[in-house]
Parts: sequence; structure tokens; C-alpha cells
Amino acid sequence: MGSGERARLSLGLITRLFTASGGSPDEHRPVTDDGEPWFDPVSTYNEFLARLDLAAAVGATQVEVTQAGQPSGAEYLVSSEDARKTLLGELESRGLSISALNCSGMALHPVTGPAHQELIRKTIVLAGQLGVRTIVTMSGVGGDGSDATTINWVFYPWPADSVALSERQWGEAVEFWTEISAFGLEHGVERIAMELHPMHLVYNVPTLLRLRDAVGPSVGANVDPSHLFWQQMDPVAVVRALGEAVQHVQMKDTEAVPEELAIAGVLDGRPFSAPESRAWRHRTIGRGHDSVFWREFLESLDAVGFDGGLSIENEDPFVSYEDGVKEAAAFISPLIP
Repeated sequence: MGSGERARLSLGLITRLFTASGGSPDEHRPVTDDGEPWFDPVSTYNEFLARLDLAAAVGATQVEVTQAGQPSGAEYLVSSEDARKTLLGELESRGLSISALNCSGMALHPVTGPAHQELIRKTIVLAGQLGVRTIVTMSGVGGDGSDATTINWVFYPWPADSVALSERQWGEAVEFWTEISAFGLEHGVERIAMELHPMHLVYNVPTLLRLRDAVGPSVGANVDPSHLFWQQMDPVAVVRALGEAVQHVQMKDTEAVPEELAIAGVLDGRPFSAPESRAWRHRTIGRGHDSVFWREFLESLDAVGFDGGLSIENEDPFVSYEDGVKEAAAFISPLIP
């Protein structure tokens, strides 16, 4: 940016891409034989359009389109130019554009990893077709050997065999993401924004910079303060430390519960389905931290030259999705520089 020129932050919303489990956009949620709703992650076309309507209604100008591990919608769009034109038309008619395509998952998982890797590649192809330059994903983490059935996240530098395992996992990750970075650049994807998320190799500033140094500048960070808060990190300091490596931003809050934190700590393993008893829980923007923090956070993004959408993500267990999105948008809009 030129001297005195400010970055342009804009309101955004995470929207779930419709699924196309039968080869065309799903119009109905399947039900089981006994008539009960089938709760597998199916998102109908009308639900997708309703989320676009909600984005426009709250003043968003960008959407981050996520797939929640379901490749069928991306497969459908990749295969049909007409479908892509229709999608872009629906966005344009609402004054929206795509800030990023999200393909977060467990790419290095010893069992499901190959499927997630294929989704990442398909998302990159779709991004190239749509002219989207950023994908949002997670670094992943591997298992503890060739016979592993699930991941093994090493977060403590002891004992020695755990440290050695972590180094083997890092070697696998660098090899995979180097390949994906090159594949992305072939398709016009210039930014691979890694969500700083525990249970993955990349979850803080040192680990993000380690992968970026090994792979190259196409790797950067998706900064979601909610995952930083419960680790006792300072999102403002994170943004300042990362600088131009900030490639995407998700807007979600976290509330700490002092009396539970005192006895369970930040590694509270009690289920998210019982938020009332947890030491920390995700909240709608403004319910965990006040406007003083959020104004400083946005100003720090502006200061490092971040120019993109602020994707509202509502996972508040005490507020409905629609109400949470509306509340978050009304809270954050006046604070955007």
C-alpha cells in the first residue's frame, strides 16, 4: 500500500456450500426409514441461498464458502460451467463476492487423510475456476506409525520418543504442503491460510512460521481469535507478529469461566455438548470480549495491511445461528476502521 493508504476490511460471513449427493444440488434433507431426520451434514440448495440472504441482510459484502468435509458440492461445481455461472450470479445479485473457499479437515489423518487431501485439491481447482485466490484449511497431524488408526498430536516436548514422532510428522507435513502449494499456484491460488487450531501441527505463531519458512510465502494464517483466547494467547500480538502472513480472518469469540478454569485449566476435555460445565466455550462476538479488544484487533489487522473479509462464524451454544450472526454483525460493523 502507498504511504497513508489504509487496508480495506469488510464484513463477511462463513456460509456452508450446498451438497450434491445425487449429482445435483440437494433440494431435500434425506430421512431415515423410520421418518426421523438424517443428521449427516447435508446442506440443501435453498439453505445455501438463505445463508447468502442472511449475509446480505447483515451488511456483509463477502462470504467464505465452506464444505465441512463434504466434497459433493465442489465436485458438482467443478464439473459444470453453467453451475459456476449460476453460483456467481446468485452472489452478484446480493452484492457478494467470495473471500475464500474453506476445505478444513484432517489432511494427514492415517485413515481419512487421503479423502481430505482430495477435497483440498478439488477445492483448489474450483478456486481457480471461480477466480478465488485464497483457500482456508488446517495443517493436519499424523498418527504414531504405519498402523495408526487416528491422529497423535504432540503438544508437550517430552518424552523423547514423542518429540521424535513430532519431527516425523513435520517431515510428512512439509512434503505434502509443498506439493499442494505448487498445485495451488498452478491454479491461481496464491494463499493457503492455515487456521491456527490445536489438534494440528500449526496452531500458533511459531508453528505457522515454521511451515511457512519450509514451504514458502503461499502458506499463511487464518486468524480466528476464539482458538487463541483459550490457549491464553493475545490475538493482537499474533497479528503483529505474523504481519503479511495474515491471509484470512474468522470472527468468533470465546468466554472463559473463571471458577471452572481454576480447576480444569485450558485443556478442559469435557464435551462441547455440555457447555454449561466447561472452563471455556465459544460465544458470539462481543459476549466474551468487549469492544475495546475488538477495536484494537481490527486496528492491528489494518496496521499490517490485511485487506479482506472478516468472516463471522457463530458457534455459540446459547444463541441461535441467525440471531448470533445478526448480533455479531451489529456489534462489529461500527468498529471496522
